[in-house]
Amino acid sequence: MENKSIIKTDITIVGSGVAGLFSALCLPSDKEILVITKEELKECDSYLAQGGVCVLKNFEDFDCYFEDTMKAGHYENNTESVKVMIESSPDVISTLVDLGVKFDTDNNGSFDYTREGAHRQNRILHHKDETGKEITATLLSIAQKRENITFVTQTTMIDIIEKDNICYGIVCEDEFGESGVIICEDVILATGGIGGLFHNSTNFPHITGDAFALALKHGIELQDMNYIQIHPTTLYSKKSGRRFLISESVRGEGAVLLNENGERFTDELQPRDVVTEAICREMEKFGTDHVYITLPGMTSEEAKKRFPNIFEACMDEGYDITKDNVPVTPGQHYMMGGVKTDINGKTSMKHLYAVGETACNGVHGKNRLASNSLLESLVFSKRAADLIAKDNDIKSKDIPYVDLSSYPEKSEREKEFKQLIMNEIKRKDKTFYDKWCNNEN
Repeated sequence: MENKSIIKTDITIVGSGVAGLFSALCLPSDKEILVITKEELKECDSYLAQGGVCVLKNFEDFDCYFEDTMKAGHYENNTESVKVMIESSPDVISTLVDLGVKFDTDNNGSFDYTREGAHRQNRILHHKDETGKEITATLLSIAQKRENITFVTQTTMIDIIEKDNICYGIVCEDEFGESGVIICEDVILATGGIGGLFHNSTNFPHITGDAFALALKHGIELQDMNYIQIHPTTLYSKKSGRRFLISESVRGEGAVLLNENGERFTDELQPRDVVTEAICREMEKFGTDHVYITLPGMTSEEAKKRFPNIFEACMDEGYDITKDNVPVTPGQHYMMGGVKTDINGKTSMKHLYAVGETACNGVHGKNRLASNSLLESLVFSKRAADLIAKDNDIKSKDIPYVDLSSYPEKSEREKEFKQLIMNEIKRKDKTFYDKWCNNEN
């Protein structure tokens, strides 16, 4: 930003995960799009998604899929959002395949659908155990070739530029600490969740909920900020840093959970929050900080082929998941709440949109059903892009003045943002805060 403190473009997308990338690809080619990302392009949580992406296989499965999603979400889901997501899934998957995304197939060349916790049917497509990486890498490769899409890395959004509840752009800071202004017609927030604020999280540490803090500062509506999913099975380690996720798809393929006595203690295919609570009870019962997972129904060779990433990560820690009891512990994983949107990604501020994990359109309710996250990101980011493409609203040219010298240093800003978010979680649900947030970084 040192040589150009003001940049003008048509649309700014904050975040380079699946939601941000698919938004960019679905926008008209005559729109000039700038995508900024806090770290490098591949350092987004979408790359880490292991299990898969759900799809409505046939009309007969609609009611079952709908009920599975609602039940997992404790029936607090927005039913319209759930309906839109499920009905849109075949077209979205078809688009991914047309773009070159490869999903695993069986010996007959048909999709190899798998099942995860709280699903009553096999309806999840996967690419080994790196589905998110396959989708994100494919979308990124295409987006980088589009002349109308520009990527800027190592750049952090530090403020939203607004006047009279109309968004005019963002303020950002680059890796050298230089700040600048991006002026545009529309902003799409795709910054992910808040895992970087927790001690145990499957998220990258720089995913710290910046969009949520700025929403609180600017009076943008948030929803269900205390609805934060704790994943039951992250690989236990005393090392610092991001926790490695052992996907629910492993349990879908027959893995079992054992306590300190080697006893199976729960139905592993219940919703994630139910399994997490069962694990917490066992840890409290035995005074431990982990339980164990093992996959006895597969040989090492089969597990290495089906779950190469997970198998290797466990082996690096000295465990063969098909023979050994691998220690696992719950860790923060996903934000069901966030910036409140409608089914088209519109926020309470004009010309400001939110998609992916950053957004809350109510599709997940209180607890996300496994492998609905990638699908949600794809479905609603496309809807946001489609709405922006049709929008003919003309904003005032009276752009608010931004005093770049008024912004605090990075460490002070990060402390303020974190405090804003944690206070909101505590305000919404002190019990959850006391249990999961009091040991945040």
